[in-house]
Amino acid sequence: MADDPKKPSKNLITPEARLCFPSLFAPRAFGAGKPKYSCVLNFGKIDPKLLAPLKEAARKAVFDKWGAKPPASLRSPFREGADKEHLDGFVPGDIYITVSSEQAPGIVDRNVQPIIDQRDLYPGCYVKASVRAFCYDQQGNRGVSFGLRNIMKLRDGEPLGSFSRPEDDFVPADPEGDAGGRSDRGADALFD
Repeated sequence: MADDPKKPSKNLITPEARLCFPSLFAPRAFGAGKPKYSCVLNFGKIDPKLLAPLKEAARKAVFDKWGAKPPASLRSPFREGADKEHLDGFVPGDIYITVSSEQAPGIVDRNVQPIIDQRDLYPGCYVKASVRAFCYDQQGNRGVSFGLRNIMKLRDGEPLGSFSRPEDDFVPADPEGDAGGRSDRGADALFD
């Protein structure tokens, strides 16, 4: 029996990726769009063979939507790291995709146990995701993207961005009123 083109593609498991810009515990709206759960999966300089199942799913979604003659200005879900090299964690040659969903994804650790503490899933850790390819055609924008189903954290990684740990920012507060923050007292004189 042939695949029904109206049915979504089957879930695919991505290769290992570095998690970037996660909004996985609460949806976030971009512009006037609906709030969505989303993240960027940065595969780094990956062997193209490892992306072959995702690329095949994207091609199938395009064929199912537009047949053998897709629109000329079709947007690819596969982006190049040079697009974001000004951001921490992206370098030219990296391949990344953005995945999203209006429904909350399942989030588990490498033992398939639910991750409850949001701090365990941070920008820079390594994950795999289950995704589905789909096409969109909205207000002149046409392309292929991946819907997010679930995320599995595989391992820790160096946090991305300018995040700091509370124990690096503060010392224990003095009960007599010291705020407990670290500061460079020499710089304070510049603003007196």
